[in-house]
Amino acid sequence: MAPAINKPLNLKYVIDCSAPVKDNVLDIAAFEKFLHDRLKVNGRTGNLGTNVSFSRADGRIVLSSKIPVSKRTLKYLSKKFLKKNNLRDWLRVVASNKQSYELRYFNISQDDDEDDEE
Repeated sequence: MAPAINKPLNLKYVIDCSAPVKDNVLDIAAFEKFLHDRLKVNGRTGNLGTNVSFSRADGRIVLSSKIPVSKRTLKYLSKKFLKKNNLRDWLRVVASNKQSYELRYFNISQDDDEDDEE
């Protein structure tokens, strides 16, 4: 067998927060800082270095990484941030495609309102 070639990773994950940011429900700067402070590299927080970087634009947070980072960890941290800020009852984290998450409002059905009016 041929030896494995170590090619550099260029991972890019996107968290789309545009709906809650547009409604002034979520502070995207605080969310980005929360992710930056809590993301672990080699089992330690605050160890991102030049391998992992965050940027934000148009209500989105983009994580670029040269090392393996779990997408599932981003979902976990996003849910933790929502819980900390008492937004978990109104927002949920949904995978919109293979490389991104989206913060969406829960769909509250109109059936409950119609029953109350009768």
